[in-house]
Amino acid sequence: QVLLVESGGGLVQPGGSLRLSCVASGRSFSIYPMGWFRQAPEKERELVASMTSGGSTTYADSVKGRFTISRDIEKNTVTLQMNSLKPEDTAVYYCTAGFHSVGDYWGQGTQVTVSS
Repeated sequence: QVLLVESGGGLVQPGGSLRLSCVASGRSFSIYPMGWFRQAPEKERELVASMTSGGSTTYADSVKGRFTISRDIEKNTVTLQMNSLKPEDTAVYYCTAGFHSVGDYWGQGTQVTVSS
């Protein structure tokens, strides 16, 4: 059974930082892409960032320059460093992994709230 478990969400003030981590178990994703989606209230789930096994990255325009995705292939983990957070970044963040692309497996989600 494949499990993706996120950690690191919470409440932060605008301009602050958070670091989300996701550990995958049940199979290795060393040669497959991993990434992060988010879903805000009453909005569709959207891609935040993804990274292939070769290190190629994709970012949503809204987070470019503020968020950084990274992976530890050996530990089967993916991390999202979020800086300069804005209230509009408030959402549930989901870790995801897949084969041809992300989206085959999902974590349970972690809440990120940006508010003063």
